[in-house]
This record gives sequence, C-alpha cells and structure tokens, in this order.
Amino acid sequence: MRSLPALYAKFGALVLIALLAGACSSDKYERDRNAASDTLFQKGTEAMNNGNYGGAIFYLEQLVARYPFSENAKQAQLNLLYVYYKNDEPESAIDAADNFIRENPTHPRVDYAYYIKGLVNFPSAKTSLDRLFRVERFARPPKGVEDSFSAFSTLIERFPGSLYAPDARERMIYLRNRLAQYQIYVAEWYVRRGSYVAASHRARSVLEEYAGSTSAYQAIELLVVCYDKLGLADLAAETRALLALNQNLKKASKPLTQ
Repeated sequence: MRSLPALYAKFGALVLIALLAGACSSDKYERDRNAASDTLFQKGTEAMNNGNYGGAIFYLEQLVARYPFSENAKQAQLNLLYVYYKNDEPESAIDAADNFIRENPTHPRVDYAYYIKGLVNFPSAKTSLDRLFRVERFARPPKGVEDSFSAFSTLIERFPGSLYAPDARERMIYLRNRLAQYQIYVAEWYVRRGSYVAASHRARSVLEEYAGSTSAYQAIELLVVCYDKLGLADLAAETRALLALNQNLKKASKPLTQ
C-alpha cells in the first residue's frame, strides 16, 4: 500500500498536468485572438465539425466581435446558435437567436434561428432519475414546452417551405400532446379535490386549444364526471353522447389517474 506522501505527490502531479494542459489550450486560443476573419471562421468551423464546441465558440465569438461586417459574420452568428445549443448553453443560444431575428428579419436563413429556439426548449428524453422515481414528464409545468411550440409554430407560419418545417411539424404534434396531457393532469388534480368547475375548464381547454391531441378522449371523460358532480344533467347527457361518438379516440388516450 502506498504511503500518504506518495499519494499526495501523485495527486499533485496530476493536478499540475491538468493545469498545464489547460494553460496550453488557453495559450493556443489566445494566439488566434487577433487572427483574420477567414482564419477565425475556418478554425471555428473545423472545431464545430469535430465536436469541439468550446473551441468553436471562442473562434466564432471572436469573429463576430472583431469583424461584425465581414462576409463570414452572418454565417458565424448562425453557427454560434448551433454550438451554443450543442454545448448545453441554452440561454446563450436563445439570446443569440433572438438577436439574429431582431437584427436580420429578412435574412434568407432566419428560419434557422426559430428552429434552434424550438430545439433548445424541446423536452429531453426521460432520464434514469425520472424512471427511478416514476416522475411523469407531463406533470411538470410546461413553460419550456410552450416556448418550443411557439418557436416551431412561428417557423411554420412564416416559412412554410423551410427546410426545417417538416421536422418542426412533427415536433409540434408531440408538444401539443404534452401540453394537453399537462392540462389533463391538472384537471384530475382538481377533480380529486372536488373543484369540478376548475376541472371542467381545464378539460374544455384540451378540446378547444389542443384539438386532435391524444388526450381528447380523457378530456371528454373528465367533463362527464364534472357535469355529473355539478348536477348539470343536460350537459352530462350531451357529453356522454359525444363520448360515444368518439370511441375511436379511446385507443390513443391514456387511462385517467385514479
């Protein structure tokens, strides 16, 4: 077994190597700080393509700051949206996208800025912690989901022929279902607490705002429950008839939480 002094010495050596490596990397970037526009763009693009997003950010930010009116500047700004997104810097990606949209409303690739805004807020896949603790994603407040939906919606409305429109439409279907599921979750919470008026408002919002979602059948079921509890016999009967006419929606829906 090694002695403590030997272990400390080894640890110190590892720390020194890491610091030297970081210094060398920093020096490498610093040497390029005053490079020409084409050089910064080339190195930034190479770093981005190689997955070195931190390096790409350095080069592209230097280019945009030093040569804002160069031929490479606009493409560098668009590339920055991507590398911020890939480098897990959502705030920077959103800020950069908003700035590009504001400053370049007629740019032929402004649709990409909206697309990145949608991607940044698009909900990630279920994590291992979610599965471990059985956390339902649709039970979370949908702020990011709403922002993502809004960005994709604007993209499709303004640029229906965009290269990114087909993917945006597919993602919007998923987001619409997520938003509808959240309304169902809240409506069920109100039902369990006897707040049937509030629950009915949430259920109706699913049918009115998220038509065609996978939660439509659940929303109609909830309305039947709410109208029965509120003593609204006529509305309950009409809604039961609607439920019978929409049995085809049942297969796509999830059972109500008990």
